[in-house]
Amino acid sequence: MKKHTLKIFVAGLFLLGLGLAGIGTDGKPRKMQNLASGLWGGQHITINIENGSATVDYDCARGTISGPFKFDSKGKFSFTGKHVREHGGPVRSDESQQGQPARYTGWTDGKKMTLIVTLADSNEEVGKFELEHGKAGRVFKCK
Repeated sequence: MKKHTLKIFVAGLFLLGLGLAGIGTDGKPRKMQNLASGLWGGQHITINIENGSATVDYDCARGTISGPFKFDSKGKFSFTGKHVREHGGPVRSDESQQGQPARYTGWTDGKKMTLIVTLADSNEEVGKFELEHGKAGRVFKCK
C-alpha cells in the first residue's frame, strides 16, 4: 500500500512539474500565441502595439509595455512596463516623467481583452479595462 501511494505521489509531482514547465500531459509544449499588433481600445484606454512594444493612453495617464506579447493556451498573459500619472495644467520642469514600474496582466481570446494594470512597487491596482482589437478607445485627458 505504501509503494502504491508513493507512486501516485511521485506521478502527481511529475504532472505538476510538467504544468509548471509549460508542457502538457501529452508531453508537448503548450503553444504560446502572439497578441495581435495594432490598436486595442475600450472605455478609458487605448493600447497601440507595434514593433515589439506598446504605448498605453489612459484618462490622465500614459504608459509603455515591453514585449514579447505572448499569451498562453488559456488566454492568460503578464507583461511589464511603466505607468506615468498625468494631471491638468502645465508640467513643472522638476517633475519626473519616468513613471513607475507596472504589471499588465489579464486574459484575451485574440479579439477581446481584459487588462488589469498594477503598480509593481506598491501593488496598487490602477484599473481593470475591457478592450477590443481594431477599435480606438475612448480616453478623456486631464485639462
